[in-house]
Amino acid sequence: MNDSSWWNEPVDRVLERLATRCGGLTEEEAEDRRSNRPNALFRAAHDSDWLLLISQLRSPITLLLIGTALLSLLLHDHTDAVAILVIVLVSVLLGFCQERTAARIVAKLLERIRSETRVLRSGMAITIASDQVVAGDIIELSAGSSIPADCRLLESKDLHLDEAALTGETFPVEKQPGIAATDAPISARTNSVFLGTHVVSGTGRAVAAVTGSATEFGKVSERLRLRAPETEFERGIRRFGYALIELTLLFLVCIFAINVFLKKPTVESLLFALALAVGLTPQLLPAIVTVNLTRGARRMAKEDVIVRSLAVIENFGSLDVLCCDKTGTLTEGVIHVQAAVNAQGNDSDRVRQLPYWNALYQTGLGNPIDEAIRSTPPLSLPDSQKLDEIPYDFVRRRLSVLIETTESRLLITKGAVANVLDVCCRVATETGEIPIDDLRGELERRSEQYCQAGCRTLGVAYRGVGNGRTATREDEAGMTFVGFLVLQDPPKPDSAQMVADLRERGVRLKMVTGVNRWVATEIARQVGLSTETVLTGAHLRQISEQALVQLAPSVDVFAEVEPIQKERIILALKRAGHVTGYLGDGINDATALHSADVGISVDSAVDVAKEAADIILMRRELSVLVDGIESGRQTFANTLKYIYMATSANFGNMFSMAGASLFLPYLPLLPHQILMANLLTDFPAMAIASDSVDVEELAVPRRWTIRSICTFMIVFGLLSSVFDYVTFVVLLRWLHADVMEFRTGWFIESVCSATLIVLVIRTRRPFFRSRPGILLLTVSLIVGVGSLMLPWMPFTKWLGFVLLPVSFASSLVLIVLSYMAAAELTKRSYYSRIAQKTVIRETASPA
Repeated sequence: MNDSSWWNEPVDRVLERLATRCGGLTEEEAEDRRSNRPNALFRAAHDSDWLLLISQLRSPITLLLIGTALLSLLLHDHTDAVAILVIVLVSVLLGFCQERTAARIVAKLLERIRSETRVLRSGMAITIASDQVVAGDIIELSAGSSIPADCRLLESKDLHLDEAALTGETFPVEKQPGIAATDAPISARTNSVFLGTHVVSGTGRAVAAVTGSATEFGKVSERLRLRAPETEFERGIRRFGYALIELTLLFLVCIFAINVFLKKPTVESLLFALALAVGLTPQLLPAIVTVNLTRGARRMAKEDVIVRSLAVIENFGSLDVLCCDKTGTLTEGVIHVQAAVNAQGNDSDRVRQLPYWNALYQTGLGNPIDEAIRSTPPLSLPDSQKLDEIPYDFVRRRLSVLIETTESRLLITKGAVANVLDVCCRVATETGEIPIDDLRGELERRSEQYCQAGCRTLGVAYRGVGNGRTATREDEAGMTFVGFLVLQDPPKPDSAQMVADLRERGVRLKMVTGVNRWVATEIARQVGLSTETVLTGAHLRQISEQALVQLAPSVDVFAEVEPIQKERIILALKRAGHVTGYLGDGINDATALHSADVGISVDSAVDVAKEAADIILMRRELSVLVDGIESGRQTFANTLKYIYMATSANFGNMFSMAGASLFLPYLPLLPHQILMANLLTDFPAMAIASDSVDVEELAVPRRWTIRSICTFMIVFGLLSSVFDYVTFVVLLRWLHADVMEFRTGWFIESVCSATLIVLVIRTRRPFFRSRPGILLLTVSLIVGVGSLMLPWMPFTKWLGFVLLPVSFASSLVLIVLSYMAAAELTKRSYYSRIAQKTVIRETASPA
């Protein structure tokens, strides 16, 4: 549809141009429109395998290799050119296959948590996936609904939307049918709702006018994607890349300059320097990271944890603070109506009857409280019909329904006790109605007593409306308070154990809830959270941001908080240096979910909560989170194994080759041999994703720093170089190797040591006390044995290798075994020093 006029034309004209009816499209019409113009904004970014393949060629490392091969061709060095191009092809295909598989797996996982929309098809309301909505669909809106397209309103009732993602407007915007000016900006089109926004309160019905990339959100989606915040892991990878680039450039310039100074062939020296620079870089890092994260996502999916963004898995493993509401997480989430009492505290069927009507007829967001009320009907219930409704919102904190019975018309209100009392002027007692001021103090004390017992309490009120058939918020005044509805949501039997399990794993749980302080304190006490300090929403309004940063880490219970305060708590914890997760499922949780390092929601959550979350739990249980955190830590540990292994091995080899080139009259290895060695040692790395992880590595959150990686790289890289130089001495002084024998011998020693050393540095334990993954062990042995057998291969001479005497082979095996033993001793010393520094730092820290 022409998007320049659909908001300023009469509704009948809009429906006519969209060729739709008030009863919606037929299934055949919808399918025809979907095939012609799919809702493409919801499609995966890598639908095309060709685009994914081309993206592998955009890597600076790959481009550098291709440039090196072309330079070799121009200089008529066809052997090096072909070898380098073969290595490039293998690397690109490996990366492509791994990322293609990852993309398919993630797409299948996301199919399980697709957002849904209620539409009319042939006059019947059905639920479909949001990406199946087409122009002309009639959409039903209610609290929590995400808008799947740019739509024109047909009808509304107290409809308020959060448009912050599109317009930046902080407060909900009221929407009503009507006609907007042709030149009205998005914020002034109050007769329209837009993709990327969601319903905060009220109900409505709209017709989809524009879908996919043609929507207002679609037009700016690329820009919004660029502004998406980096995860801590992505930030670390980027900084790590910058550090490698700096080191690579330094090596390249220095090695080339030194070789030219020593009057070695200029072109050969340049190719050698380029090969060293490329060899220093872990070429398969993107593919390895993707493999690890994808495997982690699959492992977590088996635990009913669905990951929306692969990069967040690393943050999940680093999580040390988890904030959550109480309902359904720490408690059973099944509300029980414990009592319905009047103002004097006596059981009253009237107090059961009024909220039952309220819950029965309300059409807003479904919730456990209304389900519990409907499941316990009063003893007597006169015939009634609904006339109107004033939906719940987070400012009023109450919901009203206008009904008509055989005797009268009543506006019935239920909600937070204080908010209901605010609109009452009378109290119904057993002897008649009296002014609210005479009993308000007693009513507040009674409500407090119920709350201190761990119960949630709602206030119930009503008023007669004469002949009125509609109701507005202004009608919530001059009401009569009739009593309390006492509800209970007991803790789950295993909540205390799960809180303890999280604490043992270094994750501190914090309750962030909108319920009153007494209920929150009692539940927290039962599940083992500290109740020494309880911060309420009123307290939060009085303290500064800096004070909250200092205070928040030590507080376990935040009660009576408003939605915007939840976000403020999350940001304060992040500023205090914690990797913070937030578990929520409601409309009021969306901003906190978006702000957290790890936003966690559940499959039954409202659409806006699921879309704001990074991780979706298919079961709302803390045990699922515990298992998911362990899976995240396992993924994180295996990713770091590759980075530690690749950087230390590559640094050691390049340092050795750089030094060897200074005293040898020839290049220690040819450029294609360097690249081949680097590729072979990357094959075991591909199997690291399946490696087992020691229990102690999963016990606490771990975070990585460039400094720790550089320290490890230098210590173990230099150790590798020591044994490389031992190899040089043995080959040249003892075995008197010629050029071909030297290159063959050192190639074999370099590949074998770099491959087998993975089995040593993959664990902090003695390597013989930590069982590696079967795939990692198998691939490592295959590459190690294969490199020993390389001189016997038919293409040996083409690669520049020769057969070695038995004395050479036995000497190389002895050197490799000695290197593994030395690496084991160095590892013990290295981690012992780290442990000592950690103890000293923890001892020096204030309690």
